[in-house]
Parts: sequence; C-alpha cells; structure tokens
Amino acid sequence: MISWLYIEYRTRMEREGHSFKTHVIQWFEVLDGLLGKKWKYVGLAFNCVYLLFAAITQLIACGSNIYLVNDGLNKREWTYIFGACCLVTIWIPSFRNYRLWSVFGLITITYTSWYMTVSALVYGQAPGATHDGPNSLVLYFTGATNILYTFGSHAATVEIMHAMYRPVKFKYVYLFATLYIFTLTIPSSMAIYWSFGDALLENSNALSLLPKSTARDVAVLLMIIHQFVTVGFAVTPLYFVWEKILGVHQENNMLLRASCRVPIILLIWFLAIAFPFFGSINSVLGCLLVTFSVYIIPCLAHMVYFCNSSIRAVIIPSSNQSSNVHLGCSPLSNQSHHDLTN
Repeated sequence: MISWLYIEYRTRMEREGHSFKTHVIQWFEVLDGLLGKKWKYVGLAFNCVYLLFAAITQLIACGSNIYLVNDGLNKREWTYIFGACCLVTIWIPSFRNYRLWSVFGLITITYTSWYMTVSALVYGQAPGATHDGPNSLVLYFTGATNILYTFGSHAATVEIMHAMYRPVKFKYVYLFATLYIFTLTIPSSMAIYWSFGDALLENSNALSLLPKSTARDVAVLLMIIHQFVTVGFAVTPLYFVWEKILGVHQENNMLLRASCRVPIILLIWFLAIAFPFFGSINSVLGCLLVTFSVYIIPCLAHMVYFCNSSIRAVIIPSSNQSSNVHLGCSPLSNQSHHDLTN
C-alpha cells in the first residue's frame, strides 16, 4: 500500500516538473502531497519516534552483545564506544550508499540465525524448561513487539524505494525478502524456545543462554555488525527530516550536511547511555508505534485516497507498447513513466 501511494505521489510530482535527483522522498511527504497537512504531521510523528527508538534499541543491543564476548567493560561503557562508532553514519549520503552494507548485513544475520537454530538443537532441552508463555501485560507487549518487528515492520519503506532504480519492483523485492526472513526467524525462534522455554521471557538476549564457544563469539560479533548497520538504516531517515527542516537537504556540500546531522546522532547516543535497560518501555511503545506506522496509517491512507472511483480507474499508457498498464497512478507521459520505472 505504501508503494502504491509512493508511485502515485512521485508520478504526480514529476508531471508537474519536480526533480528528485538530490531530494529523497519520505513517507510524510507522500501523505502531505496526497492527503494534506494533518496526515503529514501524523505520519511524521509516528515514524520519527519509531525510528528514534529503533536506533536507540540497536545501539543498546550492540553494547549488550559485545558484553557476552568481553565483560571487561560494563554494558554502558560499551555503549559509549559504539555510540562514537555510529558517528560515521553522518557521512553516508543516502540509502544507495548502504547497498554493500546491506548484503553484508544479510550474511551476518544468516549465520547468526542458523547458529542459534543448530546450537539449540544440539544443546537439547534445558532442565526444567517450561513453555507457558507470557503471564503479564509487559511480557505480552514484549512478544507482540518481537512479532511485529520480525514479520513486516519497516518505517523506512519510502526511502528504500526511492533508492531503487526501479521503484515499481519494490513489492516483489519486499515479498522475496520477507519469505527469506521467515527461513531465518521461524526455525531459530522455535528451536531456542523449545530448548529454553520461558527462561527467554526473563532474558533479553537469547545468545547469552547458549554455551560459550568460538562459534557463539563469531555469531555475537556478526550480530553486532548487523545491528551497527541497522542503526544507520534507522537514523538516516531522521537525518533527512532534520536536513529538510534546516533547508540543507539538497546541498551538494556533504560537510555541511554531515555537520547538521550531528545533533541527531548525539541525541540517540545520549538516550542509549542514559536509559540502557528500558526494555519494558521500548516493548510497549514499539508495539504501538509499529502498529500505527507500518500497518494502520498506510491502510487508512490507502483507503481514504483510493476511495474515489475516478482515481482507481486511471490508466497509465505503457512506454514500451500501445497497450495500457493499470498502475493505479495519475496519467503521465510515456517518457515520464519510462523515467520512473527505470
């Protein structure tokens, strides 16, 4: 639904002569262009808070994971170090510069997930393991957040689409990516829960329950790299929003843009250090924020915008043949359509 609204907004803007060579389209701009200011502010508020918490969570997770390998420093001290490392994200212009890091992140999470699956099965069931599930509201929200994060959650959809050379293919990429993620999350979560049961409800890091070994240390280090990349993914849309507020988003001077981005990463760094164990708060807020940001608002926006039958019936002429291709978007010239889809 987000992808349809993005295509609709971008085709309309390009018909009016707007260029996006140096401007990254974001979700709140799509809502603003199609549905008005009220939708813009709602989308902006939910997405920004969601991304802020996502970045903080991943930064805290870096410190928590490295503590399993080296407990010479406490978790907050490790967060100091990783927060400083995350300062390099201010120099990454857009999501197109994350392509190689994305591939590497995929490799790291694949190894970690299958290590957890195999290790749990080899370890067997822990003595006295029970499988009763959550017995409090906080634990319920913790589980709900994990499910939402795992199966389809993403607040940077539009920015990722905009980084693609063929945005109309996003829906296929997202489908295959989701199916692949299922092969990682379902086996590992089932194996770990079978092995340790309800002990996971009281333990924020499943890796800490597995026996210490070289393979586990490798999994932890690779997971840290993955989380470091995820911090960049979460904070980059916030950089874009801040740049647009300051009016420097389309500047070619990367030094100026990087300097303007510093307050955002410093805020995330500060909150991660100040509240290193805010799991319960993050679970409740994450569950509610993800629900609205990724599911409820896009569904409502899609229904409200396309409730007009004249909009739903629009046909776009194909750039390659005389037959028409229905994309649910505003009419545009063959050349404009060709530019967008390529």
